[in-house]
Formats: sequence, C-alpha cells, structure tokens
Amino acid sequence: MNKLNREDLYSLEQYAEIRPQFRAEIMEYKKKRQLPLGKNARLYFESKATIQYQIQEVLRVEKTFDAAGIEEELEAYNPLIPDGSNLKATFMLEYPDATIREQKTVELRGIEYKVWLQVEDCEKVFAIADEDLARDDGSRTSTVHFMRYELAPTMIVALKKGASLAAGIDHETYTVVVNSVPTSIRESLTEDLDDRAIN
Repeated sequence: MNKLNREDLYSLEQYAEIRPQFRAEIMEYKKKRQLPLGKNARLYFESKATIQYQIQEVLRVEKTFDAAGIEEELEAYNPLIPDGSNLKATFMLEYPDATIREQKTVELRGIEYKVWLQVEDCEKVFAIADEDLARDDGSRTSTVHFMRYELAPTMIVALKKGASLAAGIDHETYTVVVNSVPTSIRESLTEDLDDRAIN
C-alpha cells in the first residue's frame, strides 16, 4: 500500500516540465519532516513523497528511463517508506569541519542505537538502525544512518489522538532531549501511521 511502483513516477520528460514546482513543494514539505537533536545531529523523516522525490532526482541525474533501471531504484528506495506501524528517518551527524567530524565519528560510535522517540508516557522507542548495511567499520561510525522506529499499537492510537512526542539521544558523549517535538512535525509524522496497522 505504501510502496511506490513505476506507475507512480513521472517520465523524464514529464518530470523536467514539473520539476521546479514539484521540488518547491517537496522542500516546503520537508521542513516539517526534520528534527534537530542538539547542534550536530538531525533526523530527516522519510515518507512516500520524500522518497518519490529522491527517486525522481536519481532517475533525472542518471537519465534512467528503462524499466530495469527504474525497478532497481524502486527496490533500493522503497524500504525507506514507512509501513504504517513505524516511522523511518535518515539520521545525520552534522560537523562541517572535516577534522572535528573525523574525531567525532570515533567518539560517537554506537550513537545510531541511542537515538529514541517517546510517545507521551510510553516507554522510549530506540531506532533499529542500518538494516541495509553496516555503517560502522569497527573504529568509527558513519555520519549517515537509516532508522526505523516500530511503534506499539497503543502509541499509534495515542498519537492519532494528539499525544505529545519527545525525542533524544542517550549516547555517553552526546546527550540531548527534545521534550516536545513541534506540533507541525508531530502532525506530519502521525500521517505516516495507519490505523489499520493496529488491528
């Protein structure tokens, strides 16, 4: 239900025509899909719309129009779309200075398993990270991780009823708590959750 198929995508010619407007709308939409966690970390929550944009951009840059190439991109990106019972996000460590970034990826090993969401008074939900491939080479972590947050039915019901959402990181060298995720972000994320996923 939540996955994209070839029929959902614009052809290269169609996309060239609508890209300026489509891109502007997605950029505005994405503002409600990103959550800073302190000064140097951020969650970018994915959705069917953000992933369609990613695929369209890849196809455009690579000038891919054949069925096999399109299917390959769909296969790569579809797992990043929420399934109705979860939230999915790209987690990024953001250190502009290359020397500091190099140092922090060593200090912050394991941070991808310490990033959490919490629905009101429910227990914290820690991310299931990097299911596609490991992003820790044994000495350092990556600056980019892919996260899945599986929510219990009670959490989904609570969010649908307007429950608050908190987020944070519990790493020993990077601890942050966002006690209340902004309403615009929480409401956008709640749209990713499907009532039917809890039946």
